[in-house]
Amino acid sequence: MNTLAIATAREVFDLLRDDLVAIEQELGRDAASGVSTITEIAEYLREGGGKRIRPSLLLLSSHLLGYSGQGAIRLGAVVEMVHTATLVHDDIIDGADTRRGRPSANTTWGNEKCVLAGDWLYMQAFKVALEEKNLRVLDLLIGLTQQMVEGELLQIQKLGKAVSEAEYYDLIFRKTACLFAVSMRLGAVLAGATEAEEASLAAYGRTVGLAFQIVDDVLDLTATEQVLGKPVASDLREGKATLSVIHSIDHGTASDRQTIQRVLDDRSFENVSRQQIQEILVRNGSVEYAMSVADRYAKQSIKALAPLPNSEFKRALLWLPDFVVARDK
Repeated sequence: MNTLAIATAREVFDLLRDDLVAIEQELGRDAASGVSTITEIAEYLREGGGKRIRPSLLLLSSHLLGYSGQGAIRLGAVVEMVHTATLVHDDIIDGADTRRGRPSANTTWGNEKCVLAGDWLYMQAFKVALEEKNLRVLDLLIGLTQQMVEGELLQIQKLGKAVSEAEYYDLIFRKTACLFAVSMRLGAVLAGATEAEEASLAAYGRTVGLAFQIVDDVLDLTATEQVLGKPVASDLREGKATLSVIHSIDHGTASDRQTIQRVLDDRSFENVSRQQIQEILVRNGSVEYAMSVADRYAKQSIKALAPLPNSEFKRALLWLPDFVVARDK
């Protein structure tokens, strides 16, 4: 392996520490509203933590190409606000009770207030982005928001159905990988990147994002509730067929398919246990298959960086795919 790829989480954090602190301060300012309920919900969501992967990608992308201005702080906060708004709406749609080990916002403030708070966060993100006075930035954010809303609607249409792998990849691109790719593109735009540089960074973001969501979906089936901070196998219980499940539907027995479909139809584990589902996935090698696909995307992301100049920022980007695949939550 290229020595550039050898980095640690601590090194990456140290590299971005000052910028990430500045982004947290920006998020604190941006969360303030004249309506106290909005401020309370926005603050609660911000304090819930999160990996801040999307702002980190934007920072690394812009710094890789030599940019270090205030725009990266502003847009780092913007992509985190967009991400947070989608989580609020997702929890309402899914009827989720927990998020990151805490009660989800909708369990405290109710669906009506949280829908509006999510809408406010979207609009606040665009308001902050306007400070860049860059139509390309707005164009990327508008396209991103449309893709993410379309992804959520498509997922609702497909609930309870055994979707194909191609449909699954389209869904996770819209819901997750698109934001990773746009975060990389925004950093490139700030730095005045060439078309080729922006395309390379976007390809990296897309493939890292796909790997990230595939691993997320595997963890939903295999991790413990204590580690996940939410109920295990919640995707399947909500009627969502993720990659491991799709693989077992495609490669398992007729009985396997019927058992999985029963959960998708019931939207519960009343008639089929989680253990039965896990046994099906193990017997068909479905978790290993999904992880192999995630690993393949991770390797593609590393290749996408090949044309870009070597630096400590590239080194950090080369580290990230392995972290994404190896994480446990």
